[in-house]
Amino acid sequence: MSLSISQLQASLSSCLSMDRLRISRRLRGVEKVPETKRQPILETLALEIAAAQLRAEERAGKVPKLEYPADLPVSQKKDDIAAAIAAHQVVIVAGETGSGKTTQLPKICLEIGRGIQGLIGHTQPRRLAARSVASRIAEELKCELGSAVGYKVRFNDQVSTDSYVKLMTDGILLAEIQNDRLLSQYDTLIIDEAHERSLNIDFILGYLKQLLPRRPDLKVIITSATIDPERFAKHFGKAPIIEVSGRTYPVETRYRPLMEGSEQKDPLQGIFDAVDELCHEGLGDILIFMNGEREIRDTADALRKRNIRDTEILPLYSRLSNAEQNRVFSPHALRLFVLASNLA
Repeated sequence: MSLSISQLQASLSSCLSMDRLRISRRLRGVEKVPETKRQPILETLALEIAAAQLRAEERAGKVPKLEYPADLPVSQKKDDIAAAIAAHQVVIVAGETGSGKTTQLPKICLEIGRGIQGLIGHTQPRRLAARSVASRIAEELKCELGSAVGYKVRFNDQVSTDSYVKLMTDGILLAEIQNDRLLSQYDTLIIDEAHERSLNIDFILGYLKQLLPRRPDLKVIITSATIDPERFAKHFGKAPIIEVSGRTYPVETRYRPLMEGSEQKDPLQGIFDAVDELCHEGLGDILIFMNGEREIRDTADALRKRNIRDTEILPLYSRLSNAEQNRVFSPHALRLFVLASNLA
């Protein structure tokens, strides 16, 4: 039986996205070949398509078991989000801190069949967030980091051929566009924390708007705080917005002014006084926000000289190595004082 280009083109829908785009380009090239010489080429491509379909079937059979923490607000909206993703090419998920959208959205995508024909790309504004979110999702899926869930940041690529979800910085995705204009390795993209409106995020959103008509199979999910999500929806032609409530722990605010009468206390002494007050109230780690790297190092040195018992002092800023940043997440027996920039 003779094969036709249209028959083979139709069978590509069940292939991985990278295979589909690659073979589709070759089929377009066959159109330039005289009809009398097409059959051997089409037979070769048919074998490649069969192999690609088999790879997609094997990948679909290895999806990890999915479970959702019942106490996360996003879990209550899981069905609504899944239906919106299935019905629309772009979906905006607006949620407050603690809603669980960052860790649960990739799992919702997996449940409706995304991540099979291509990766679920999941961007974060910072390296530390990309690594820590990848670790958390891998833990929930009960798999090793780098298998079903991986991450890619500058100088560190922990993504394998078995990966379904790929965490990365938005800078990594932007760099990949230069070599892969169609972003062919992805079938879904989650652009997280879009409300931060960095140059990288704005470039990515602008590029995706132009790309989507050329990639009708690509789904895009944009997450934002509840600050003006309508602007993102309008950018993508009135994309649907799903709002998810947040969940925060109770916070007590204490104000300790540095002014004592007519004299101003040294800011470092103010930190010492606050630390002493909290240490007397019991155990618990303390997070101290500082203006920048220099202030963090100076304050850390000053706190170490006080020789506070059973305490480890850890700096946290972007120029630290991955291993040093990850120390704040490691199990510890001592009380931690984490001195952080806005990276935290």
